[in-house]
Amino acid sequence: MKKFTIIIAIFIATGFSAQTKYQKGMQKAFGLWEQGKMTEASQLFERISKAEPTKWLPAYYAATVEIIGSFGLKDEAVLKAKLTKAQEFLDTAKSNSENNPEIIITQAFLNLGYIAFDGQKYGMTLGGKNSMLYAKALQISPENPRVILGNAEWNIGSAKFFGKSTKPYCAEIKRAIALSKEEKNDIEFYPKFILSRAEEVLKQCEK
Repeated sequence: MKKFTIIIAIFIATGFSAQTKYQKGMQKAFGLWEQGKMTEASQLFERISKAEPTKWLPAYYAATVEIIGSFGLKDEAVLKAKLTKAQEFLDTAKSNSENNPEIIITQAFLNLGYIAFDGQKYGMTLGGKNSMLYAKALQISPENPRVILGNAEWNIGSAKFFGKSTKPYCAEIKRAIALSKEEKNDIEFYPKFILSRAEEVLKQCEK
């Protein structure tokens, strides 16, 4: 009887700790990302997205990895290929989660990839779109710290470009940091607020 009880206890413990293929795959993809294996991470997020066609997060992260990898590129053809791929992932994420503020601000992040490469070529057309994207995201989720920080960063970049003061946006960054400490979200693998990033942006803002 005692042995049977132990077996039951082990079975229950194992059941509670068992992970789905989705969870294991996502954790592995994040691990590859942390190791700097961007291509492998993107490919794994893509495979998970195809295996879990109703989930928006795998495609969202595949897009994010591709966008990050676009910054610093010198070849426009390579940049376009990377951001076109990112756009496909982002479109997949959108199809599974409409009017999602996290996806909306990632679209603005993708546009920034083009603008950072060639501001004169892409700034005129995509700059206005980004302002509208952040306005839309703020309307949907005005207390979302990632949206507030992203909008502040965008405004800081615009202010610097036009030779204006960035200090008016410092308060928004502080508000984003404060809200991030109060934020509660039970959705697994949901985007996290990167405090170290916000603090660095705040330092640059206050200079």
